[in-house]
Amino acid sequence: MDYVANLGLWADLDPRNVAAAALVALALAVLAAGASLWLKVSRQDRNRQVIDRLLAGRGGQSAPTQAEPQGTLGSAVHRAEQLGRHWGEGRSGNVLLPPEDRQVVDLCGFEDVGRARSLFMFARVLLTAGLPFLAGFLLQGRLLPANPAIEWTAAAFVGLALGWMLPKWMLLRRAARRRRAAYQELPLLIDLLRLLQGVGLSIDQSLHVVVTEFRQVMPVLARELQYAVDLYARGRTREQSLMRLATGFDNDDLSAICRLISQVDRHGGAVQDPLNRFGERVRERRRMELKERVGKLTVKMTGVMVLTLLPALLIVTGGAGFLAVIRGLSRVAGGS
Repeated sequence: MDYVANLGLWADLDPRNVAAAALVALALAVLAAGASLWLKVSRQDRNRQVIDRLLAGRGGQSAPTQAEPQGTLGSAVHRAEQLGRHWGEGRSGNVLLPPEDRQVVDLCGFEDVGRARSLFMFARVLLTAGLPFLAGFLLQGRLLPANPAIEWTAAAFVGLALGWMLPKWMLLRRAARRRRAAYQELPLLIDLLRLLQGVGLSIDQSLHVVVTEFRQVMPVLARELQYAVDLYARGRTREQSLMRLATGFDNDDLSAICRLISQVDRHGGAVQDPLNRFGERVRERRRMELKERVGKLTVKMTGVMVLTLLPALLIVTGGAGFLAVIRGLSRVAGGS
């Protein structure tokens, strides 16, 4: 009898409540697995630090000290970085961070690219695991009350898609801002290279001056040139060191400048006249783009003036006539 009563009780339960309870249990299981993995990574990190200190003490050297994160937020970010680095090892790293996303992270201009990649993978895993449950609870009984299974499936799909793509969208916005900044900094770079080449400096000296003295004026291009100079100092060719700057910003003018620098570094020759002509062409293109923007803005302002000033102009110019007509009609109506 008790068994039959229990079966009847389970039959009377709402399917939505059963699905919610199942998702809560799954979320708790994922949370427990994440906590255990967190503890495992923390234990491995502490063991690694102890081994490093012992090896450094045995060799008679001081152990390399790493800056410990300050505060709860810094500690949480540090642990998230460790988890992201752990998840990025092996084949899972190629899934969480494919080559296209890796290139986007590299183009965002972070100080520590490895740390940025680890945090990107951690954010992708966290959002992919958490947003489906959040979307399911927010849409519970609101989208399709008659079909809770379809509702939860749709919420899970939307949450998975948003969780997977949201970190990439944020990085794409940052990369787009850096592309616009590089586009604005390009004429100044051309003028500086022409000036430095005109006073007799070599390509290496000119790039060194641009990187060290004009970092505040050209933050994006100076950082990319610093990366190119470092690669060239490690043995890469000039063309290979400038490859990311030439292809990463989708700018034909910047690619042409990189090709010109590579040709001058390989074959030599005067570069002032080509840079001068190139700078004039870039400035002329900027003038044409500015005129086009002014023309579009004029058309937009015409619509604004029609919507805002035309009613006021009609009231001012034709208001007296309308009032006279209304008074005349009222008198005719009153006389009749």
